[in-house]
Amino acid sequence: MHEGQAASERTEVAILYDKENLYIGVWCYDNEPDKIIAQKMKRDFDYDTDDDFGIIIDTYHDKRNGYLFITNPNGARFDALVKDNGQQDNESWDGVWNVKTRVTDKGWFAEFAIPFSTLKFNTANEQVWGINFERNIRRKREQVLWQGWSRDSELEQVSRAGTLLGIKGISEVTLVEVKPYGLIGVEHQSGTGDDFVSHIGGDLNYLVTPTIKLNATINTDFAQVESDRLQVNLTRFSLFYPEKREFFLEGRDYFNFGLGYSIQPFYSRRIGLAPDRSTISILGGIRLLGKTGNTTLGGMSIQTAKKDTIPSTNYTVLRWKRDIWKQSSIGVMGVGKFDSHRQNTVQGVDFLYSTSSLMGNKTMMVGGALAQSYTSDSNDKTGFAHRVFFSFPNDKVDFSAIWDRAGAEFNPETGFLRRRNYQMFMMDLRLKPRPTFLPWLQRLTFKPFDFNYYIDDQTHELQSLWSEFRPLGFTTKSGEFFEANIQRNAENLTADFEIHDGNTIPRGEYWFTRYELQFATFQGRPVYGFLFFQWGDFYNGKNTEWYLSGVFQLNKHINISTNYNHNRFTLPGGSFTINEFGGRLNMAISPDLFGSIFGQWNNEEQVILLNYRVNWIPTPGTNFYFVIDQAIDTQNSNWHITNTTLLTKLIWRFVL
Repeated sequence: MHEGQAASERTEVAILYDKENLYIGVWCYDNEPDKIIAQKMKRDFDYDTDDDFGIIIDTYHDKRNGYLFITNPNGARFDALVKDNGQQDNESWDGVWNVKTRVTDKGWFAEFAIPFSTLKFNTANEQVWGINFERNIRRKREQVLWQGWSRDSELEQVSRAGTLLGIKGISEVTLVEVKPYGLIGVEHQSGTGDDFVSHIGGDLNYLVTPTIKLNATINTDFAQVESDRLQVNLTRFSLFYPEKREFFLEGRDYFNFGLGYSIQPFYSRRIGLAPDRSTISILGGIRLLGKTGNTTLGGMSIQTAKKDTIPSTNYTVLRWKRDIWKQSSIGVMGVGKFDSHRQNTVQGVDFLYSTSSLMGNKTMMVGGALAQSYTSDSNDKTGFAHRVFFSFPNDKVDFSAIWDRAGAEFNPETGFLRRRNYQMFMMDLRLKPRPTFLPWLQRLTFKPFDFNYYIDDQTHELQSLWSEFRPLGFTTKSGEFFEANIQRNAENLTADFEIHDGNTIPRGEYWFTRYELQFATFQGRPVYGFLFFQWGDFYNGKNTEWYLSGVFQLNKHINISTNYNHNRFTLPGGSFTINEFGGRLNMAISPDLFGSIFGQWNNEEQVILLNYRVNWIPTPGTNFYFVIDQAIDTQNSNWHITNTTLLTKLIWRFVL
């Protein structure tokens, strides 16, 4: 389809409401209903592979933030919180809402029921909200938007949404939500026997006002959370593991700060997890999230228990952000880690100027942040970090530039810092024309330059350089993807680097060139895959890397995926190979009853980790989990089970 052309299939939407719910009815007519693609069914499904219908609601009508709700013809549910006009989103947010669908010989149809208690909005008697709709007809790779249908726009850009009028008399919505949980199970560890496990605790959620929510948690437990994906670290820098715990995910977007990905003043995985990734009990905590007028507020305080030599510790984070102009903001943030002997804090300010109307309909952002850390028992108690960036993320021209800095004394102990004592200069330009003389081609992608140049913050000497040139990349109209890249890298080792057991790269400056190919097939098919191949020099040797992944969608109930990563290193100190395997079987009986088996192994740990998880949602907001974690030692020819955990957990939602 061409930009601005009329949709090939008719879509209709109707909106109703009563005192408790917003109802949205959708008619997705289709002249070939037997060709509708609907592969997924579980909660938070991967909607990029299916026919789907999405709604975004900007309840504050600030043209910055919104609630995103998506379904497919199977009635699967996906939701997210959208911030900063689509620049940030929290896909881990699980709102309380429901949707029912039906497929007929005329197409597919959906009815959404969204409780007003799931949304935050001002107290005006007559509401004025932003709203927009998007339908994807996957087999045609056709995207239909009600408003903002330019290729430089997307549904998440609420500044381009339409307006919803006529909702009156809902300002008295109040909610006290109680979510107690009970957990029982058995843990078996090799050599120590069986331990019976039981916990009770829960969360209390209270709408202080329709726009501000108070959460309290007691004896918080995360036994239902899926296992981390093991990572073999072949770099000199820290690995990042994503947060998966619901309590921390729900309000994550409120604590985002403008220092970017590599310098995070607040990283919630520092709470309740020891450096060896074992758990530390969370005694309780309190959190306040919301927006009043043009001000967004976020505050959280968590107390963890004492464990071995780790004292009981308080973690507190405060965030204030003020909307200015049409889409811009200023903010401050404070993060603290306190125990009986020491304190570590980070405080900072950030600024964002954003517009989606540059030259008519182009998006541009300019921003920056400055932060200071304080560590009470350090010789150099304070340290600084900052970031300045420019971004022009548009359809045909995508350009960005960043200057990051983290001083040697900057120490965010409740945050994430990938490397210390550095300055980074980054610049990236992508050109994405859509030629019409090749009927099978949707878009070309060229990358004249993309580099990250790191220097030592004190000596200004080279630390690292990663640069990439893309002579060719393209996406076909049928959905296939290909790109070829040439990379020029540099590393300045100030000390010997042991990359693998017994294999050390001597200190010194290294320059090397690598080559890369990527190819992926269209995800709307029952079987699709991805291939990554990279080869070339690596420090003073060679490295070849393969990554393969594939997905087989047997039907809407069963999905199988697998991946394999192979790294072969040839260095003067010797050769070695890293192999990593992963696989997943997803099963869904209905949108409210689904489960998965996740397995992984690598030849470094030589342990098979299996995670079996069933999730039943009897009513929206209530969850039952059954979880089995299994570890199998494969170091010797006789495999043996080392650790087994079997747990059941029920989280029940009551509304008072």
